[in-house]
Formats: sequence, structure tokens, C-alpha cells
Amino acid sequence: MASGQITGIYIAPKKGANMSGHQQVSVRAGKGIEGDRFFSNTGKNRSNYKGQPDWEITLIESEVITAFNQDTGNKFHDSDFRRNLVTEGIRLNDLVGKTFQIKGVTFYGVQLCEPCAGLQKRLAVKILPALVGKGGLRAQIRGNGLVAVGDSISSSAD
Repeated sequence: MASGQITGIYIAPKKGANMSGHQQVSVRAGKGIEGDRFFSNTGKNRSNYKGQPDWEITLIESEVITAFNQDTGNKFHDSDFRRNLVTEGIRLNDLVGKTFQIKGVTFYGVQLCEPCAGLQKRLAVKILPALVGKGGLRAQIRGNGLVAVGDSISSSAD
């Protein structure tokens, strides 16, 4: 069993807005994170990848952020990478196509969340190709509940 924990939670109320940190957020199946720019009450107008919604929640490994900062001499904050959940101790790439749980809420790893030119422009440093394959995970929320900093994240996928 693979496991880790949530070390940070970030949302932005609208496109382009700064990410704000939270100790806890409410997640809703098929809708997203309440208060986040990609939350949809109807679940319509959602981005899909191979029939699976992929903008409901995004995750990134804190280890990737730390390594990037060390390798490049930068001091970016976790929120600068514009992912909703920051994890520690679990390889997110291994969760593509797998279900995983955070505090009893089920999620499904849809696809890698590759860094884009927009993020590179926002950070004003070269992130490509250094973060290709390390930019995190896009996931579908398959249950309702609360997710908090310190919660464990686990998958029975090996």
C-alpha cells in the first residue's frame, strides 16, 4: 500500500487569481473543491480527458517542489505551482488510472498534470522541460467530504 499525507491546500476563486492556503476544504463528487475556480455546481462545462473529468482537483508532490527549488536556486512557495493539494511521501505518477483515498473520500487519478507555458510565464523562470513528468496529478473526486492538512493519502495500488 502506498501512502503519504497532505501538507498544503490551495485554491483560487477565479482564473488568474492568487492561490490562497487553507487548513481544510470541502470536496464534492463531480463538482470540485468548494470555492475553487474550477468548482461547478452542475458539473457541466468541465474539462474531460478520455471521458473522465480532470479539473476537479490537482495534486503535486512537495518533494518535487523542494528539488526544483534546490536545483534552480529559487524559493518558490508551494502555492506558486498552482495545484490544489501538496502531498508528501507518495508518488503521484503511480496513481494515474488508480483510485486513492484521502480521509475516507475516494478520488481517481485521471492524468498527469503537466506544467504549461502559462505557469512558466507566471513564475518567470524556465520550468520546461525540468518539470515534465513531475508536475503533479489531475484527479476526479468520487465522494463528498472534508480534506485537511495532515490527512493521510493512500492507495492500494502498488
